[in-house]
Amino acid sequence: MTWVDSHCHVHDERIPDGSDGAVAAAAAAGVTTLITVGCDRETSLAAIAVAASHPGVHATVGLHPHDAVQGIDTIVDLLDTPGIVAVGEAGLDYFYDHSPRDVQQRVFAEQIQLALDRRLALVIHSRDAWDETFAVLADVGMPERTVFHCFTGGPDDARRALDIGAMLSFSGIVTFKGAPEVQAAAALCPLDRMLVETDSPYLAPVPHRGSTNRPAWVPHVGQFIADLRDVPVTDIAAATSANATTFFALA
Repeated sequence: MTWVDSHCHVHDERIPDGSDGAVAAAAAAGVTTLITVGCDRETSLAAIAVAASHPGVHATVGLHPHDAVQGIDTIVDLLDTPGIVAVGEAGLDYFYDHSPRDVQQRVFAEQIQLALDRRLALVIHSRDAWDETFAVLADVGMPERTVFHCFTGGPDDARRALDIGAMLSFSGIVTFKGAPEVQAAAALCPLDRMLVETDSPYLAPVPHRGSTNRPAWVPHVGQFIADLRDVPVTDIAAATSANATTFFALA
C-alpha cells in the first residue's frame, strides 16, 4: 500500500529532520510521492531544489493569495523549469486579507490563465471566499485539472466544486472533531475525484494534532476517510494515488 501526499511544503525549514529526513521518513511510511508546493518566488525555488534532489518529489510554482501583492512577474519564469507539475497554490483568502482583495482576484485570474496556457494543473487555496473563487474560475475558465487543496467547505461547497469538474483534496482537518462539515464532504466525494494531503508543516492529523506535520502522516488522513466511508483503507490509498498520478501527469 503506497500513498501520494498531494500537497505539502517539504522544502519548508520547519519540516522535522529537514527535507531529506522527511522524504526518507515518508518513504518508510509508504508515502512514495510528494507534491511540494510553492507560495512565492523563494518557496517555489526551494520546492524546485528539493524536487531536483529526490525522484519521488515534484514541485509546483505559485503565488499564494497572502503574497499576491508581489505580482506574477516574480514567479512566471520559474514555470519554464522542467518538471513543474502545477501552478499554485493560487486563490483567494478573505480570512486574513494579507493582500487587498482586488489584487488577490487579479493575481488568481492571472495564474489560472498561466495554467490554461501551459496546460498545467491548478492548485487552489480558497478560504472564506467560495463565491468569489467560483466567480473568478467562471470568468477566466477552469483548467481541466483543478484541485481545491485542503478542502475546508461543507457538502454544498463540495458539490459546487465537483459539478464544475474539480478535484477535492483532504488534509488533516478532516480528522478534527470540530470539522463535521469537512467530514460530510469527504463522505460524499466520489473516490475518483479525491486526493489526500498533509499540507505539512501545518495541520497535523489526529493522533498527532498540535505537532509539526510531516508527509509521513498522510496515511492517517487516508485511514480516517476509510473509516468514515466504511471501506478498506487500501481502497483510499489506491484511488487517491492513481488520481494524483493522473492529475499531476506523473506517468
